[in-house]
Amino acid sequence: MSPEFDAYDSSGRLLAEERAGDNAPPLSVSELSGLLKRTVEDRFGHVRLRGEISGFKRAASGHLYLALKDENAVLDGVMWKGGAQRLAFSPQDGVEVIATGKLTTYPGRSKYQIVIEKMELAGEGALMALLEKLKAKLAGEGLFAAERKKPLPFLPRTIGVVTSPTGAVIRDILHRLADRCPTNVLVWPVLVQGQGAAEQVARAVRGFSAMDGSGPVPRPDLVIVARGGGSIEDLWSFNEEIVVRAVADCTIPIISAVGHETDTTLCDYAADRRAPTPTAAAEMAVPVRAELLAGLSEMGLRAGRAVRRGAGQARERLEMQVRLMPTPDTLLAPQRQRLDQLSDGLVSGLRHRLADARAHLGQAGGALRPALLLQYVVRAGERLDRLQLRPDYLQRALSERAVAFDRVSRHFASLDPDRPLQKGYARVMAQGRLVQSVAAAQAAGAVMLHFKDGTVDATIGDAALEPKAAPVLSSPPRPARKAREVGDKQQQDLFS
Repeated sequence: MSPEFDAYDSSGRLLAEERAGDNAPPLSVSELSGLLKRTVEDRFGHVRLRGEISGFKRAASGHLYLALKDENAVLDGVMWKGGAQRLAFSPQDGVEVIATGKLTTYPGRSKYQIVIEKMELAGEGALMALLEKLKAKLAGEGLFAAERKKPLPFLPRTIGVVTSPTGAVIRDILHRLADRCPTNVLVWPVLVQGQGAAEQVARAVRGFSAMDGSGPVPRPDLVIVARGGGSIEDLWSFNEEIVVRAVADCTIPIISAVGHETDTTLCDYAADRRAPTPTAAAEMAVPVRAELLAGLSEMGLRAGRAVRRGAGQARERLEMQVRLMPTPDTLLAPQRQRLDQLSDGLVSGLRHRLADARAHLGQAGGALRPALLLQYVVRAGERLDRLQLRPDYLQRALSERAVAFDRVSRHFASLDPDRPLQKGYARVMAQGRLVQSVAAAQAAGAVMLHFKDGTVDATIGDAALEPKAAPVLSSPPRPARKAREVGDKQQQDLFS
């Protein structure tokens, strides 16, 4: 064989062979990955990297996964849950940071990465970029819209303050409230910077909003979120998304007084009113008590003057109306003149009437002649002679009236309730009423029996009212009823 064939044959063998003098046994993939891991970790103990965050993701376990990149390279990174909880800001894509940690490898994917222990923003410019990005996001959701702002109460009874209990801010607020208008103050103590400050401030704002006032602690009418001045890093807790959302969702009107007049945080945009300083927030919260009292006094004086002015004007209008009204003599003069005219007319009218009556009487008296009266008497006598009194007509009328009277008398006699008692019947009465049935007798219990010769009291029992067969008694034959002849008709007597 040629040397070329031998070389090809040796490199293209199917089975690997140990050669003499070979001191490099083959390594497994895990062994090589472990060697690389130790080498990288020993060579790069702790490093600080400057880069832009890309592909940020927060896992359900709380760990953070991201990549740091610049214009030429990309490095994967991971931050465990403990370090993530200590971060002073919320990482986002596009933010430039400085990460401190150690390099290691991840054998599962043959990648090297940095385990980040500490991460900070790379200068104030990066911090402002993060701030502007978060501001644009929250503004797009409408959290800073003007229509969401609630009006502040004119005179709150209780004010809730979210701030540090040991700083000068709470003392300034209390002092200013006491000078202007003393009111109840509820302080919710929180951290105002550092780790956990944002969570405490958001929890305090939501706690005030959730109060219903049914317990011993009253619900605030107004909430002030306050902090003294500082750098943008010191005020960063009030730029956190959790705080901004809590302030925007608060159902109580809220004033943001974070920092000095030149300091602006996202909390200021979400609040219903921004105060340049905590002292200014106290001035916005309540009016000046002395000014209120002076205003009330002035309004009382104005009300008194208005009442007096109204009364004076009414008096002047009344006097003017009185001067314009006519006097009683002027009002009564036409009526008096008319009365005189009617009086004169009444006398002359009576005289004319009396003259007319005398003339009419004279005419009527002239018409009454004795001959006419005598003629009237003769005619009346003739009519009287023509009238003859016939006794048979009177007798027939009296007979008819007697028959009618007898019929009515017999009918009334038949309706007499005591008449059946003469034949042995009895009338049952209870409490002044007639008993007509067994059920009524049982309900009454005690009854009174009326006979023709008196009354007897009786008590009704159940056995006494059971129906029994009536004994058959022979009764004497009843005499035939007689008929009475009255005039030309016959009428039978029902009780004879």
